[in-house]
Amino acid sequence: MAAFDLEAEVRDLAARRDINAAVQRYMRGLDRLDPELQRSAFHDDAFVDAGLSAGGPYEFVPFCQQLLGDMGASHHMLGQVSIEFTGTDTANGECYFQAWHHTTGEDGEPRDLFISGRYIDEYACKNGEWRIAKRRLITDWVTDHPADHSFFAQPGIHRGSRRGEDFSDQRDWPVGQ
Repeated sequence: MAAFDLEAEVRDLAARRDINAAVQRYMRGLDRLDPELQRSAFHDDAFVDAGLSAGGPYEFVPFCQQLLGDMGASHHMLGQVSIEFTGTDTANGECYFQAWHHTTGEDGEPRDLFISGRYIDEYACKNGEWRIAKRRLITDWVTDHPADHSFFAQPGIHRGSRRGEDFSDQRDWPVGQ
């Protein structure tokens, strides 16, 4: 029986933490329309293939920001994230996601577009930072329905926002709270 290696366990846990943080920065950067945050999930020489766009992060991030920026809102939710180390500084992963997009139909009416799929990733640790080195988006299902957003017209509803205007960015709590 091999002896327990505490240092190896801590390195493994720290790498998993850092990889998950990169995956989460990517998703938050999409929804908050924060290109710097989204870009920080990738190494400079990363390759990303989302079907509609393929290339490096300096081309891919602006593509995403433009595509999602033209929509009324988006909400990406991560599911299970699996990580398998392939070397000291490399790992493979698969991340499930569901994404909602507020779009507009040809008739100008609001629509709810839902996309669900997986990101197939390769991660690398360079200069002490785990980030995405390669990513391919796999779409598993899509549905598109007429939307009813009348709920948001009710008083007191706190709706998400973008471009630094979301409450999570501002945290402008009432005085004394």
